[in-house]
Amino acid sequence: MSVKNGDKIKVNYTGKFEDGTVFDSSEGKEPLEFTVGEGIVVKGFDAAVLGMEIGETKTSVLKPEEAYGLKSDEMVVEIPREEFGADFTANVGEKLLIQLGDGNEIPVEITEINDKIVKLDANHPLAGKTLVFTVTIVEVN
Repeated sequence: MSVKNGDKIKVNYTGKFEDGTVFDSSEGKEPLEFTVGEGIVVKGFDAAVLGMEIGETKTSVLKPEEAYGLKSDEMVVEIPREEFGADFTANVGEKLLIQLGDGNEIPVEITEINDKIVKLDANHPLAGKTLVFTVTIVEVN
């Protein structure tokens, strides 16, 4: 039974950067379960499992456009330092949750701090990166 859109599947996977560094894996965990084509996983991952069979293993290279997208300058903002208050003590590289006007929160990373501004990057940490996934189909329903 080959995987098609709408199938609920379970997969074991390992995600690596092009240099071979593992950034995520299901090893030692339950397999990842999702419905193919529903956008639960990045589109390149969804596309890679189509046509695979139970027990089959496949390695796919996903360009940024197929994964978490390209980095966007629009997702980087500079906030005046004084808006953070006098007791602000964060460091470059730290992650924060910022509340938007609609009440939703988004994760950001501090990329620069100086006397005048705090620069925040809301791009996904994997944006702009080519990802290599090795996937094994465990179950198809």
